Amino acid sequence: MTLDVVILGVFVADTAYRAKRQPRMGETILGQSFVLGPGGKGSNQSVAAGMAGASVGFITKLGKDPFADMALATWKKAGVTSLATQRADDYTGAAYIFIDENTGDNAIIVCPGAAATISRSDIDTHAEAIQECKVFMTQLEQPIDAAEYALACARKAGATTILNPAPAAELPGSMIALCDFVTPNETEAEAITGVIVNSSKDACAAAEALLAKGAGAAIITLGENGCLYHDGINSVHLPAINAGPVVETTGAGDAFNGGFAAAIAEGRSPLEAIRFGTATAAISVTRRGTAPSMPTRKEVESLFLKIDPPKVG
Repeated sequence: MTLDVVILGVFVADTAYRAKRQPRMGETILGQSFVLGPGGKGSNQSVAAGMAGASVGFITKLGKDPFADMALATWKKAGVTSLATQRADDYTGAAYIFIDENTGDNAIIVCPGAAATISRSDIDTHAEAIQECKVFMTQLEQPIDAAEYALACARKAGATTILNPAPAAELPGSMIALCDFVTPNETEAEAITGVIVNSSKDACAAAEALLAKGAGAAIITLGENGCLYHDGINSVHLPAINAGPVVETTGAGDAFNGGFAAAIAEGRSPLEAIRFGTATAAISVTRRGTAPSMPTRKEVESLFLKIDPPKVG
């Protein structure tokens, strides 16, 4: 079966704690709530793309435990095809998420578990799916060598390639050159390029540095300030969208990337796809959780149609 989007990444079980502040070292505080749910950047992006209407395959590794059962159930509900290998001798990944009760902002620790062992041989196992898809996307929660190898496989086959370089890390220039789109946030852009991003002008400078490393185009996401798209010819700042009160920002970047990938697979232009991804993220932050917050295609389309197209220049 040919898939619209294939994503390489990590599933983790999110253990989310809401409190008025983070505890200091050695301190115990009372929280307001706890939620256990599905997460991991790659998995979240797969769910977002699947909910947005794309046929999606997700490449990862799981243990054989209750968290793996959660992963498989999450993908099934979103219509995502599992391309996961299960290892009985390892655990499925987990993440600690602190959520500020006052602002919805978050801080995260990720332990990938079995997915930390993803290697080139795992990419070879799923080479056919990668080679036949329209869009291939990955991030940096699994080993970087495997991600670069997969991008090369997709690029050679003619798929559109997207790298969401999260969490922040230094990357080889050879990896950036394999990407049609690179989608860092401000922190990630600084880690890759050395450019501190505090404004749209800074974001443009970081984008130029990414293009100099070989990227086809850069999309610097700026949180509540939207994002900056730059392809060497057009440089466009696209504002964020207000879909309602912000409840939780966890997973917003994954929502954006998943929606963007789905839209690119449909043949939409980059700017249209960014608007679609922005609408996906805007709805997601009005809900709690990561994968459970991803909106349906109908919801995204309804908001997307209310967004004025950006002025190119």
